[in-house]
Amino acid sequence: MIRPFSLDQFRVAVPDSELIDLRRRIESTRWPEAETVDDWSQGVPLEYLREVADYWRSTYDWRRLEADLNALDQFVTDIDGQEIHFIHARSQHPDAMPIVITHGWPGSVLEFLHLIGPLTDPTRFGGDAADAFHVVCPSLPGFGFSSKPATTGTGTARIAEIWTTLMERLGYERWVAQGGDWGSAVTTEIGRLATTAGGSHSCAGIHLNMPIAAPTAEAMSDPSPADQAAFAAFTHYQEWEAGYSKQQSTRPQTLGYALTDSPVGQLAWILEKFQAWTDCDGHPENAITRDTILDIVTHYWLTASAASSGRLYWESFASFGPGARVDIPTGVAAFPREIIRAPRPWCEQAYEITHWTDMPRGGHFAALEQPELLVADLRECFRHLR
Repeated sequence: MIRPFSLDQFRVAVPDSELIDLRRRIESTRWPEAETVDDWSQGVPLEYLREVADYWRSTYDWRRLEADLNALDQFVTDIDGQEIHFIHARSQHPDAMPIVITHGWPGSVLEFLHLIGPLTDPTRFGGDAADAFHVVCPSLPGFGFSSKPATTGTGTARIAEIWTTLMERLGYERWVAQGGDWGSAVTTEIGRLATTAGGSHSCAGIHLNMPIAAPTAEAMSDPSPADQAAFAAFTHYQEWEAGYSKQQSTRPQTLGYALTDSPVGQLAWILEKFQAWTDCDGHPENAITRDTILDIVTHYWLTASAASSGRLYWESFASFGPGARVDIPTGVAAFPREIIRAPRPWCEQAYEITHWTDMPRGGHFAALEQPELLVADLRECFRHLR
């Protein structure tokens, strides 16, 4: 039985004073000296960061994004004391399949703005009405316009339960789920809930663009070229890319003071990941536009969510991946520049793989980098579940 609840319409309305303060803070930044290398190996290069920061201060237009968001149906609802913000885009096609799509860090629901139209109205984008979806995009607790957890315990398993309640509140009796990064972890936990429920859970299948799985025994004893590449990618991540996760999974509060006070600090913390984790040939703007990068950074800044978003690592990073096997239909879109690339045999140990696509291009931020490829894969993956 579902308890009484409310769904309240939500509109973004950032006061002018906050945008004025942001520009003032950028202008008064105290800059360090330049790096001593000619690449990104010490972090974001000073010259480029100053260029982007100046554009942010003088040219970037938050109101454009605000208008785009407010053109969509947005809501907030309280689920066990946690206020959840979400976009709910219903399709005009009566047989549309409901899907909940979950972002990660340093992402947000903004990643999915270019997916919503093609998923809800495929006929307008060269697709078939039979592939239509009702799309639900929630903001993770502590991210964006969702409230910040005031106590411990809001990890990925708990969020999976919250998402299940959300879909029930929206009246969806059968639905599917998709995610990458933390969204992959939450979506995996939804799959585990459905597996444990033995058919009584309302999630019929999941799709991931960053599955996490342990190596097979064969990979450990006699690794194939794909296994070797996966081991090498993991080693590179541990040696060169994992500093942010160590800090956020151990001392997110300490980091939060710096990033919540300095917009350029927040910009650098996120911008580095758009360079390292995208299929960008060395420059982030080859993969994602400058305005899109600043949309996401500004979203973090205006919601002051540096500490609260980092706290999800403290809650769940140690358990990212391990757990019971997911025995409901699972699709994977394997992008070549993903941070950690688990080969299919590894994933088949962890999931009931019913669909797998080796993508020709793209990295960690699949919805931003390759929205058309991701949309096509979602349509194909879930076609047999309709």
